[in-house]
This record gives sequence, structure tokens and C-alpha cells, in this order.
Amino acid sequence: MSVGVLLMTHEAVGKALVSAARHVMPKLPLTVDAVEIPPNADPDVMRDLTARHARDLDTGDGVLVLADLYGATPCNIGLSLGELGVHLRCVSGLNLPMLLRVLNYSEKSLPELAEIAATGGRGGIFIDHA
Repeated sequence: MSVGVLLMTHEAVGKALVSAARHVMPKLPLTVDAVEIPPNADPDVMRDLTARHARDLDTGDGVLVLADLYGATPCNIGLSLGELGVHLRCVSGLNLPMLLRVLNYSEKSLPELAEIAATGGRGGIFIDHA
């Protein structure tokens, strides 16, 4: 068994990140899915849809939800999945380094992957010193 990864993003972001990850790692070591919330979507409808995706991803070790923006609808929906009985951890600030770091530590537990995601996301930020 392993942790499932669910990207919760605004429209067109999640699938693009999965595609970029597949460019770097043609065979993803974890099951990854993306739910993209379109503008003006009904949050209740999207929550039910997302819960189904999350349950499909959970093979017993839980689901790591990676959300693009804390406080925005995709993240709020991801956070609410726990109320529906989904075993999850949610990390916001999704970027490609975060996703790749998680995929490189596929054997880790859900709590460990949440920490790895946060560290990977922060570690992927670089400021040149020109």
C-alpha cells in the first residue's frame, strides 16, 4: 500500500503539474490525481466529486492533498474532506518541486510526506543574488 496524492487546484493548474512531473519521472511511484475547480463551480458539488476521487486514491495509507492556495476554494474543499471520513493531510502552496519531492519519497507515511511536501516546496524557491 502507499499514500495517494490528490492535487486540489484552480482550473488548468493540477493537470499541468502532473504532466510536468511525468516529464521528469515518466513512471510516477505514487498514484496521483488532480481535481481542478472551475470558476463559479458549486462548492458542494465539487466537494462530493472530490471526496469520490480521494476515496479512490486511498488504499489504506491515506491521501496527501496538495492545494495550490491556502484559503481558496480548492484548498477549502480539500480540507473539508476529513469531515467526510477521508484520512488525509493537506499542504498548501503547491509547486512542482513540492510534488517531485513527494514522489521521490513514495515509501514514507502520510505524516512524513506532509512534512516532505512542505520542505520540498520551500526548498524549490531560489532568489538569485545579482
